[in-house]
Amino acid sequence: MKKVNVDLHSIDRVKEFVEITSKYPFELDLISGRYVVDAKSIMGIFSLNLSKPIELVIHSDDEAEVNKFMDEIKDYVVK
Repeated sequence: MKKVNVDLHSIDRVKEFVEITSKYPFELDLISGRYVVDAKSIMGIFSLNLSKPIELVIHSDDEAEVNKFMDEIKDYVVK
């Protein structure tokens, strides 16, 4: 399991993010306050407060796949 913060402040960024997450077999959760939604669900993401970074939890032990995924979402990750 790995956790990072992501910035999804616009409709286009959410759409592109969901396209990327949907390609991966492992579970991905977005956590904002006490709300947890599936990171592959565009409707779930739009139910969150997108004005600030959101915590992304990656549920996978496959380090190679996680690294590949992290490379694809690097533009969304808040440093």
